[in-house]
Amino acid sequence: MDSLSLLSQIVQPTDLHRLNDKELRQVADELRQAILDRVSKTGGHFSSNLGTVELTVALYSTFTIPPDKVIWDTGHQAYPHKMLTGRLDRFDTLRKHKGLSGFLRREEHELDYFGAGHAGTAISAALGFAMARDLQGTDERVAAITGDASICSGMSWEALNHAGELGTRMTVILNDNRMSIAPNVGALTRYFTDLRSRPQVQDIAHRAKQIMERVGGPMHRVASGLRHGITHYFAPEETGTIFEEIGFEYIGPVDGHNLDDLLTIFRNLRDFRGPLFVHAMTVKGKGYEVAEEDARKWHGVVPFDLDAQDMVKASGPITFTQAFGEAAIEAATQDDKVVAITAAMPDGTGLTAFAKKFPKRYFDTGIAEQHAVTFAAGMAAGGLKPFCAIYSTFLQRGYDQVLHDVCLQKLPVRFFLDRAGLVGDDGPTHHGTFDLSYLTSIPNIVVLAPRDTTELREMTLFAAGFDEGPLAIRYPRGASDDTLPEGRAPMQLGKAEILAEHDEARVTLVGVGSMVPVIWEARATLQEAGIPVNVINARWCKPIDLATLGEFAHQSELMILVEENVRAGGYGQQVRDALSEQYPGLTCEIQVMALPDSFIEHGAQPIIRVEAGLSPEAVVARVEAWVSGRKDRAYRS
Repeated sequence: MDSLSLLSQIVQPTDLHRLNDKELRQVADELRQAILDRVSKTGGHFSSNLGTVELTVALYSTFTIPPDKVIWDTGHQAYPHKMLTGRLDRFDTLRKHKGLSGFLRREEHELDYFGAGHAGTAISAALGFAMARDLQGTDERVAAITGDASICSGMSWEALNHAGELGTRMTVILNDNRMSIAPNVGALTRYFTDLRSRPQVQDIAHRAKQIMERVGGPMHRVASGLRHGITHYFAPEETGTIFEEIGFEYIGPVDGHNLDDLLTIFRNLRDFRGPLFVHAMTVKGKGYEVAEEDARKWHGVVPFDLDAQDMVKASGPITFTQAFGEAAIEAATQDDKVVAITAAMPDGTGLTAFAKKFPKRYFDTGIAEQHAVTFAAGMAAGGLKPFCAIYSTFLQRGYDQVLHDVCLQKLPVRFFLDRAGLVGDDGPTHHGTFDLSYLTSIPNIVVLAPRDTTELREMTLFAAGFDEGPLAIRYPRGASDDTLPEGRAPMQLGKAEILAEHDEARVTLVGVGSMVPVIWEARATLQEAGIPVNVINARWCKPIDLATLGEFAHQSELMILVEENVRAGGYGQQVRDALSEQYPGLTCEIQVMALPDSFIEHGAQPIIRVEAGLSPEAVVARVEAWVSGRKDRAYRS
């Protein structure tokens, strides 16, 4: 018999309805084993999904999906959802090119009701679904599953406030595992921790649940009210007062791994008509001992040996993330005004070591990028030198704060944008492909892009001493190419670096950041084909080095600008416009190679860069096509 004999029969959530409680417990066990087996082979988000097994089974066996709707936050916790919606047999393709996404995508499945990649969106989206239901006269249930990190975001509280005001029928389920990727921070987290830790709360909630079980049936609403009253009578300060004041009926805290309790709660509250808040406590990594003990390490995994219970990440050259972390420590050692800020990503941004060395100068705002940016602005205005390290894709959430609170006031906040460009397996929600467009359009800011990790260190130290206004450095995921020349031009404001110059070259290649190694490799191929080219490392995306670029444009017949950013509003478009305005009689043909006007799917970086047309071979093909189209066949030397 198949080791997943019941789970393999579940192709849609309503298939759970025909199972009794004992069989549902078996499904939960098989679901946890399936996550262990599959994700250990594919890699992906691991411990958070082990924590939502019972919660998902209980909810999906009591909801009728469709038409009922469950909206997930981020997708880090939604692998059980994918497995219960007919995608179990495709899980070996998870996060692989053209395979299953690691997040929720409306294009992937009809029951992925709302895409989830950035945290804090579930409650707002669920409220939108609920109001669409009300206005269209249907009667399906709507639930949002959020996390104790996601609910700390400002957007979640805006949605909770609005939902309480509207008073419509919807359920918010807080998956409280005491952790996001790094340990949660903030007063709200302390509130939850205090609430969980009080034995009288657990005892009262347990006794109230027993009363509800005995009453049951059509009296469940009365039972719910009785439980609410009992809990308030004995422990008025320990219940979910903060949510009840907003307008929600609060249930909890409840054990998020006790399937019987969860089934009872969801069944008894099936017809509750107003805003409902269920506070479920779960354990990240549940069922896999080492993941329970170190959920941070096991949050996102590479393929590993399940039996050995050990995950060994491949070693290799220093990554951009590591290079920034080391340079930030170096800068902070030299200058005690340097402080570091991250939004719940100390590991991902390379600041873990900084936090240990300078704990009083390190600040984690939680999943609150908007606050992080304005917090940094206040620090800068107060005389400090904030290093605000946020992924490129996540800084999009703080765009208004960058514009209004930082750049408008010309405050010297230093932004470090990790994961700029195509990040790979996490896909379109995490690709950092818009930052050059959304940052360089703002006045007063300076924007840089390093060609390798050594240059990132130089730029970071330069940033520490740059007090004239806002500055941003964007750099890719992974390690840098080690084939670039070691000789380096000094770091000067607004000055590009000439890597190769040839007297007979009629083509100039200009690369931005991660694309410098690409054009350098293309240069070698073209040189072998007898086509000499000039190569320039842009370094500065704003201000543009028009003097250097203008000089090479005048001595070239073709200039190709290559960037890992969307074309619209990117470096290439800005250079082309600036050169045409500065030199109206310029005869050099200016071409731009950038990312297409589309959201790029997930897959290994080399694969999707080739598909996007940003490979050395693509650059070579572009130059050779231009050469073959010239009447002057003597171009080849």
